[in-house]
Amino acid sequence: MDTLYIHADESCLGNQNQDRASPGGAGGLVEVWRDGAWERQDFWLSEPDTTNNRMALRSALDALGGAPRDSAIRFTSDSQYLVKGINEWRHGWKRANWVRKTGKIMNLELWKALDAALAGRDFKAIWVRGHDGHPENEYVDFLATRAAADQTQSGGLVAAGFQAWLEAQREKGRFRDYRESDGPAARFGI
Repeated sequence: MDTLYIHADESCLGNQNQDRASPGGAGGLVEVWRDGAWERQDFWLSEPDTTNNRMALRSALDALGGAPRDSAIRFTSDSQYLVKGINEWRHGWKRANWVRKTGKIMNLELWKALDAALAGRDFKAIWVRGHDGHPENEYVDFLATRAAADQTQSGGLVAAGFQAWLEAQREKGRFRDYRESDGPAARFGI
């Protein structure tokens, strides 16, 4: 089965102002390397009043919802909360019957759903520094921010807009050294 390379990001507008709703969004890019080229699809979702952490969890859950159970998944995010939660914290929380010594687990229902969705999967969560010249991460930030602002949903996987977005970025002088022909070994070190 194919390995899916999923890049996801979240956005929450107005988190600093506790007096009004904070609309949020999440976006993702799903890539598969086939016959020497990347095949890509996008997804995005939104909530009218949420948090960054909640939207990060939603990005992972939505990505897994559309992925075949037998695919290997390499999931990239700039959310340390999500990546550490997947790779480290959830295992301890689960062993402790979803309780922790330092207080309540925020977004518990989403953590439990994500834990169940990850059961038996070949899944690795990878952290990347956000807004640091990583084209796929910056693209999914664009999707998440747009979803938060417009309060839209893709309704599942749709044709990717990454190539058009990348060309527009290159016209601005960005990502000119990004090579479309780099496969998983070059991009992910595998």
